[in-house]
Amino acid sequence: MAINLQKGQRINLKKENGTDLTQACVGINWGAIEKKGLFGTKKEAVDLDGSCILYDSNKNVTEVIYFGNLKSKNGSVKHSGDDLTGDVDGDDGLDNEVITVDFSQLDANVEHVAMVLNSYKGQDFGTIPFASIRIYEGSPTNVREVFAKYDIANDASFKGHVAMVMGVFYKRNGEWKFNAIGDPTADRKLEQTIQTVQQNYL
Repeated sequence: MAINLQKGQRINLKKENGTDLTQACVGINWGAIEKKGLFGTKKEAVDLDGSCILYDSNKNVTEVIYFGNLKSKNGSVKHSGDDLTGDVDGDDGLDNEVITVDFSQLDANVEHVAMVLNSYKGQDFGTIPFASIRIYEGSPTNVREVFAKYDIANDASFKGHVAMVMGVFYKRNGEWKFNAIGDPTADRKLEQTIQTVQQNYL
């Protein structure tokens, strides 16, 4: 399972021993913007928001897990909480927000689990000094196997954007697979990104 996915790649969520991956995390790590002024540089807090949207087989939204709703009704998806600033003192190497999905506990009608990222204050991804996303097996405190990673601060395609679709887990014939999307979108708000996923990525 040691794969570092490129955008657009799809994989089966099978581990090397042949068993299915039952849990995955999406971790987002980012820094505050440095603004140079007359009296040196000052840090501008950056509020990025990772969200998870659950869709059924008809592409209808069943639940949205985000900073205002940190847990799905049955507890299968959990959000670590809203980080409003980013790393103000440089990259500490830790994720600022983590979303955990337990596939074995998802409601049976859920067929798509989409991971999206929005810049709450409309701060352009291209202005953030560092911002990376990793999708991995493990828990928020124990990263076992990273299978997709995006560097959105240093990828020119994200410049000028404030929203992106990180990837979509989807169920086929009872097995979960993952589509590493990594596309910036023209959306300004989460509500719009939910519709963009519905129309273009399921």
